[in-house]
Amino acid sequence: MGFLDFLLFPVYVFFFYMFFSRQRKKFKDPTLAFYHKYAFWAKILGSFAITIFYSYLSLGDSTTLYYSEGSNLYHHILKDSENFGWIFKSGKEYPVNLIRLESNKGYFASEANFIIIKFVALFSFVSFGRYMIINLFFSMLAFTGIWRLFLFFYQTYPSLHKKLALAILFLPTVVFWSSGALKDPICMGMLGWFTYAMYNLFYKKKSPVTNTAIIIASSLILFTVKSYILFSYMPFFILYLVNINLNQLKNYFFKFALFVFIAGMSMVGFVTMADKLEEEMGMMTLDKLSESVYTQQKNFEGMSDRAESSFSLGVEFDGSLGSLLNIAPAAINATLFRPYLWESKKISTLLSSLESLSLMLFFLFVLFKTRVWYFFTTILKDPMVMFCFFFSILFALFVGATTLNFGTLVRYKIPCMPFFLIALILIYEKRPKKIQPVKAE
Repeated sequence: MGFLDFLLFPVYVFFFYMFFSRQRKKFKDPTLAFYHKYAFWAKILGSFAITIFYSYLSLGDSTTLYYSEGSNLYHHILKDSENFGWIFKSGKEYPVNLIRLESNKGYFASEANFIIIKFVALFSFVSFGRYMIINLFFSMLAFTGIWRLFLFFYQTYPSLHKKLALAILFLPTVVFWSSGALKDPICMGMLGWFTYAMYNLFYKKKSPVTNTAIIIASSLILFTVKSYILFSYMPFFILYLVNINLNQLKNYFFKFALFVFIAGMSMVGFVTMADKLEEEMGMMTLDKLSESVYTQQKNFEGMSDRAESSFSLGVEFDGSLGSLLNIAPAAINATLFRPYLWESKKISTLLSSLESLSLMLFFLFVLFKTRVWYFFTTILKDPMVMFCFFFSILFALFVGATTLNFGTLVRYKIPCMPFFLIALILIYEKRPKKIQPVKAE
């Protein structure tokens, strides 16, 4: 990164500002226009901050893998236009002689890595190949999806706009880690687009062609980059859509029959996809899940001497399903509430530590105010709370159980953080409120 990056950055910010400000003029709701404006600037700040972080404070995949190889592919295409064909091919087919760094050769076997390299190469054509500007494009792509996620919740709970904005648009770690040339901005962006399009198609019954196209595109990208996000998210979100659609029906027999049918078809679909994944890509099925968690834990333990951010859950895991359930509380706690302040040895984890502490205090506050019984009954009664809570907890379990390094964990956990915070907000807002007696005059 050089002087040209700093020179071009405000120019590109201006162009993005003009583009999004034209969109804001179409908003009839001034509240939406307000949050859209400040969320945009939050992402600009996040993009600049993560560029400085990876350029001067800490090397990582953003610079050593994705930008390095993406920029390299971009220059190969400039030299020979036939190389543009690699944008449409798999990483396994990519010629070894075109790879820039010897240490990156193994990463091309994974499409999850190669697709980010492709994004970097494509963005390089409209950014002069400058790292800071490429990060800005990733940040803006994430912003479009995160904004759709905010719209989804805002349309349901407009009176909670301040709390929803904090949970989705301004959560510090989400803003920061979804702003650079990494997998995380792509995942957050596609998750938002997927949610908004599914809601519009299956509940609001709007723009079937457009929303179907968005669902297909966003789910394919999510499937390629981090399929576990899609598989942990879809069951609970589909269940939410089923619940809110069933609530519109007055015939209870038909409502029950439709619920059984959709639930059955969903289970068949997920089992079929899981079998297909195992057959074609060697991915885990449920009976191999605990074995995979065990393997991942051992890999992190093997690196503990070299990685100062590695940590232990404090619970022994022997690879069995029963043992997986045994470590569940520690794994969920690690994802949602760790690293603790005294565990932060790097600046990259300090921000997450402060956020995790705040989230823990808010969780305890909500639990105290609502009492344990009402806390859990609200989860089971309210479709939105059920969806947000169970997705975030399941996601937290598997990320916490397999990612025993704080430097990695703070990035991997961001998809579930807004949903867990929203679940807490909704539980707190739905608590029974004491009615103050009217004083007689």
